[in-house]
Amino acid sequence: MAAGDMASTRLGAGRQHLRPLKRRGLVLLRLTAIVFAVLLFCEFLIYYLVIFRCSWPAVKTPADAGGLGTPEPVLRVMFLADSHLLGAVRGHWLDKLRREWQMERAFQTALWLLQPEVVFILGDIFDEGKWSSSQHVGSQFPNQRSNPRPLHWECSLNQLDHQGSPLEDIFKNSLKFPRTVLSCTKKVLVQAWADDVGRFWKIFRHPPHVQLRAVAGNHDIGFHYQMNTYKIKRFEKVFNPERLFSWKGINFCVPGTQSPADCTGGPWLISCPCLSFVMVNSVALEGDGCDICSGAEAELLEISHRLNCSREQEHRPQECGDGQRLPASAPILLQHFPLYRRNDANCSGEDAAPPDEKYTPFKERYDVLSQEASRKLLWWLRPRLVLSGHTHSACEVLHGAGVLEVSVPSFSWRNRNNPSFIMGSITPTEYALAKCYLPCEDTVLTTYCTAAGGLVLLTLVHAGLVASPFHFGWNMLRKFKTT
Repeated sequence: MAAGDMASTRLGAGRQHLRPLKRRGLVLLRLTAIVFAVLLFCEFLIYYLVIFRCSWPAVKTPADAGGLGTPEPVLRVMFLADSHLLGAVRGHWLDKLRREWQMERAFQTALWLLQPEVVFILGDIFDEGKWSSSQHVGSQFPNQRSNPRPLHWECSLNQLDHQGSPLEDIFKNSLKFPRTVLSCTKKVLVQAWADDVGRFWKIFRHPPHVQLRAVAGNHDIGFHYQMNTYKIKRFEKVFNPERLFSWKGINFCVPGTQSPADCTGGPWLISCPCLSFVMVNSVALEGDGCDICSGAEAELLEISHRLNCSREQEHRPQECGDGQRLPASAPILLQHFPLYRRNDANCSGEDAAPPDEKYTPFKERYDVLSQEASRKLLWWLRPRLVLSGHTHSACEVLHGAGVLEVSVPSFSWRNRNNPSFIMGSITPTEYALAKCYLPCEDTVLTTYCTAAGGLVLLTLVHAGLVASPFHFGWNMLRKFKTT
């Protein structure tokens, strides 16, 4: 009898020891579930919930107006700008991780939900392309005399950090640093460009049937005084160097007029309603007669000649010849720098420039194109729509002859709390635009802070340091009833 009582006593004591362990395990499980749920929401689900509200704008076609004939096909295009992928000079690893993950999830979610056919990125894809070096140290540091002796310098970012100066200081004060440090900096930047390109294709990966095109920005190839042939060729090696992009897919051929093979590979006939996009290197439109600028203007004049010939379908001038024709519809102009405007005073919307920046005058050839370059583009190309980036804020401006220009806001949290992109439904004769907002960074941070506060409160309640809000409210209610 005594032995049985002793065994039951030990069993009861064991159960009492197990209860706290079970309670702790349940609390830990709850905390883990909350953390997982918050991470899932902030890093995945919020992008689907926000972008799901976006839809392609409806564009008017002759069939919608009661006309006869085959309805015009509609091309679905995404326009985004200023992703500013950080590099080796100013890029902190946490900043890269946070902002690049945001852009990757936003872009991949938009591809999956919206399924565009073409994506255009309007410059400043990279943040530090203007500092990247060629294979010749003298071209990156012109004030440093070249040394014909080969240098065997194993470089890494850690070795440069050991010199006691960040990379940005080495760029600004190249004469103060020894030759070995400059050579090491050059090698690091060559590798950094390759790393940046690899990260770009990881973030903006897309299926083969989606075409991605990009124009160069000042952070990709440098401003005019930093730009050189090497940087331009390097950028064009990554992205298609074509200036005139014409969409002539099979689904854009009018049935019964010609075969799909003729439309995709043969001459572009009037009966094949294709679309033209002119992609301009706006950094090269300085107008000072430099070799790069002269080449860019000559290329635009050639495109202008071809576009003008395509408009003269009945009485085609003799100088046009019988070469490949472009679509007769007016092109859409894509560039990084906006056309000239004084400031953003007339821009409105929640993603326009802040009130303290709206009335700041824009500097020609730095914030916007010069008046002369803007007039040339409008006169030579006669576009029906212009899209640009660079300002990181939204704006809509009407230029001469009623040409609409849309400045696309930045796609990255690094430049805006509320990034967005433009969705375009485009036909050979009409277009319609809509804006799709991405999740606000403040919303994500607020969610994390609220969840962290809740986790701390649950931990304190479990430790007995704070009374449970439920029990506290219940006790207050009982006291109120008894009184």
